[in-house]
Amino acid sequence: MAELSALTTSGPAPGDPRAAPSIPPSSPPLPAPNVSAPESPGENSIAKSSLCNDNAADTPAARSASLMSGTLESLSGLGDDGSSIGSDSEINGLTVRRTDRYGFLGGSQYSDSSEKETRVEVARQREVKWLDMFRHWDKWIKHRFQKVKLRCRKGIPSSLRSRAWQLLSNSQELLEANPGKFEELEREPGEAKWLDIIEKDLHRQFPFHEMFAARGGHGQQDLFRILKAYTIYRPDEGYCQAQAPVAAVLLMHMPAEQAFWCLVQICEKYLPGYYSAGLEAIQLDGEIFFSLLRRTCPMAYRHLKKFKIDPILYMTEWFMCIFSRTLPWACVLRVWDMFFCEGVKIVFRVGLVLLKQMLGSVDKLREVQGMYETMERLRNISPDSIREEVLVQEIIMLPVTEALIERECTVQVRKWRESRGELTHQPGRRLHGTRAVYECKRRAAAISSGGSFSFLGSSVPPPGKQQNPRGERDGRLLSSSPLCSRAWWTLGGGFSGTWGAFCSSLHALSAKMGQISFFNWSAGRESGFQVTAFYVLFLFFLVF
Repeated sequence: MAELSALTTSGPAPGDPRAAPSIPPSSPPLPAPNVSAPESPGENSIAKSSLCNDNAADTPAARSASLMSGTLESLSGLGDDGSSIGSDSEINGLTVRRTDRYGFLGGSQYSDSSEKETRVEVARQREVKWLDMFRHWDKWIKHRFQKVKLRCRKGIPSSLRSRAWQLLSNSQELLEANPGKFEELEREPGEAKWLDIIEKDLHRQFPFHEMFAARGGHGQQDLFRILKAYTIYRPDEGYCQAQAPVAAVLLMHMPAEQAFWCLVQICEKYLPGYYSAGLEAIQLDGEIFFSLLRRTCPMAYRHLKKFKIDPILYMTEWFMCIFSRTLPWACVLRVWDMFFCEGVKIVFRVGLVLLKQMLGSVDKLREVQGMYETMERLRNISPDSIREEVLVQEIIMLPVTEALIERECTVQVRKWRESRGELTHQPGRRLHGTRAVYECKRRAAAISSGGSFSFLGSSVPPPGKQQNPRGERDGRLLSSSPLCSRAWWTLGGGFSGTWGAFCSSLHALSAKMGQISFFNWSAGRESGFQVTAFYVLFLFFLVF
């Protein structure tokens, strides 16, 4: 679309198709670091403009002095009420201000002490409930997912958020399946064009947070390690600027290796194609978002349509950074808790709720009479105008489901192909949250354990000896049904010859039908449809 030219890009060389949006810092940035990596001659002006003070002296003393002067100057307006001293905020014996409960030293996402806090007893009860879920995680996801979703909506306890995010995204299993992979990626040299851009972006990521306030501090070092490792892990995608704040949020809650695998799951399962060259996925979701806005808030839709403000102009940073640079920090954490559990529909809902709050009434529209005023309102959302509990409640109540998003996606893909040709991005790869990730994992396990559609002549073990890695009875496989077990033996499953071979093949067919997702309408329960299908097939072969 023509409006895409308004997006700034950060590409390593002329002709590179990558068009990652330039993301302004959520608060006034600290002075930029002295970058030791040589500047690539092909870099565009946008990447160059991200640097300042490049001519400063490159001695350690000069760097420390520059850091302290910038930090102290930026934090001069901070109050003294906070929860702890920042670990990277004490340099050369000088102590700067206290942090808030989330580790922020200042800026627009700093939280004052007047925020309502959960009572200790309530917090302890929630922790006990989550610990119990952790001990039987697969069973909870399979049989009691609605309860898991409800607890995510209430907010994950801060002390358990790291482990919960890893389990919800299945990154914990990915980590265990790839021991030593992260260290191996770290040892690789990496591509210079990506490393140079990553290094220039480090100081822009949450400069008022204690982990990232110090130039060369442990936060920035770990962030560099994660982003570099991803460019090696997925060289076809490389690096996109919007990945940096996402990785930084993960680093605030978990070590670098765990954060890396969590980032991999976000990029590949939750938001596939968002950080790839061309940004087709985010453009497509922009069209879906605008169509959903027409359903949920016609007044805001008409206003944006009147001034020809395409969604790509304001929702790119919202979606690609998962609102980590937009909302007050307490709201960011609640949104991420729900996002890991329920998937991208939460991102759509948050965006729709924000537009409804900012442009959803006549009084609010009177304050934004033109395109410029509207864009300013959308790009600079006042933290005082957003209340955590009100926002979460509106997100929960908004009637935007996975089915609605997928249906609208089908419509927009068809329109895209009619007007622009084929998509290089495949929207079907997206998984809607924990339940979809879990089902994908189970299907992959079933296939890897010998599942196929070679029904005739396939070897199927007798009932009661099904291959199940967790040793649990799978209620959705027909072969595990006691009724079918008796039928299998009665029909000749234990005999040799033509009749035994026929019954074995028939039993294999019914078992395979039980694995096809089309027949698995109800999770966690034995489908009567599968049993019916078994006997229909049996009668068909018996008669004919």
